[in-house]
Amino acid sequence: MQEVSGRVARLQIGTPRPLGPDGVMSSFRRQPVPGPVMLKATGFEGDRVGDTRHHGGVEKAAHAYPLAHYAAWRGDLPDMAAAFTEGSFGENLTVEGLTEADICIGDSFTLGAARVQVSQARQPCSRLNLRFERRDMARLVQDSGRTGWYFRVLDPGAVRLGDALRLVARPNPDWPLDRVWRLLYRSGADDTALVAFAALEGLSPSWRALAEKRLARREVEDWTARLGG
Repeated sequence: MQEVSGRVARLQIGTPRPLGPDGVMSSFRRQPVPGPVMLKATGFEGDRVGDTRHHGGVEKAAHAYPLAHYAAWRGDLPDMAAAFTEGSFGENLTVEGLTEADICIGDSFTLGAARVQVSQARQPCSRLNLRFERRDMARLVQDSGRTGWYFRVLDPGAVRLGDALRLVARPNPDWPLDRVWRLLYRSGADDTALVAFAALEGLSPSWRALAEKRLARREVEDWTARLGG
């Protein structure tokens, strides 16, 4: 197994606050902390989400976002460059040295004193539009593939700024998140790939269900509500 590692460049926790003109409750504006912060099965101690139906829980205990993406967003959208500061995508972990191309579904990492597993990538939603005050931001994130990913917690433990992420197991080496992105958002209803994807070890139940629905319906789901609100 190849050596894969990164570093926690920013650690954030937060609680729901009003976001956007209608005051939608969201924890997007998380605040940096040095740690140590205990990472439990349902997330970091002291961290909460505004929409418990779609966010949080054991399959989305912690959201990680690559540090490298911030420079890319500033380059793509220079008129909004000031908005793309570290942590502004609401992640718990801003990760240096890893992107979606380096991460596979089911990967297990040591993270400080904890052990975590990649369950799925983030599915962009309309709260991104509110956070960045741009109606198509969720769509841009989806189209770019710069989504970040979620960890489930296999072993709880304390995490702090600067801790290393080190790969310890990779059950699905042929399924990096950039391949998953192409399948879900570029390839349409690819039956062969969807069958393989749905069977992956460590895949979140919600994404397994998504793949199974596509196979049953033989069509891609409507993204209008998720991306536009």
